[in-house]
Amino acid sequence: MIGRRDLLVGVACLAAAGSAEALIPRRQLSLLGKAKMEKIVPVRVGSWSSEATDGLVKPKTEGKLAASLYSEMVGRDYRDDVSGMTIMMLIAYGDTQSDLLQLHRPENCYPALGFTLKSTARADIKLAGGGLLPVRHVVADAGERHENITYWTRMGEYLPASQGEQRADRLKNAMAGVVPDGVLVRFSMLGEEPAKAFAIMDAFIASLVSAVPAANRKALVGTDLAKRMMA
Repeated sequence: MIGRRDLLVGVACLAAAGSAEALIPRRQLSLLGKAKMEKIVPVRVGSWSSEATDGLVKPKTEGKLAASLYSEMVGRDYRDDVSGMTIMMLIAYGDTQSDLLQLHRPENCYPALGFTLKSTARADIKLAGGGLLPVRHVVADAGERHENITYWTRMGEYLPASQGEQRADRLKNAMAGVVPDGVLVRFSMLGEEPAKAFAIMDAFIASLVSAVPAANRKALVGTDLAKRMMA
């Protein structure tokens, strides 16, 4: 005969199993679709023109791990024809974001490559249509190299602005049964004037997102912001 204690334990186990089953992702979500990041991001934005580069700080991943984390990486230097200033861009796209495969934020990547983080702060970039893109401004030093970084991440339809938000959004996707794609979009300028660099990059980013074909903007900033830009 089953005792009351055994019955309660059994019910608890079934509930736990049901919860675990509910957290098993079942639906793939790709905002990039069949497009390629390299193709949708313009090579020229106003007076800024670009060329491919291999000289960027990249996520510290190698071999099979890098191939698992990111299905596409695009690195470019944008140079302003008027001022001669340069903005470096790195886009790391992954078609699958889960507990094992997830975006590596610069706050983790840069120290692993010998940089010291001087500051990190949340900011918003105003896009066409009035939407606000949540980004982070990071200042990192390595010897005489002073790098000012503006970046954001997208996980499915979420735009987590911190490591904590990224964990929370990953759980939301899992509970919804969704395996989303994700992208880390990073821009940086060298120099010892962070405020000036961030102002230049933020204006450039707003222009670049507007220059992306309307049907592809959601791959960078999510569907809601992309729709606001079309209104």
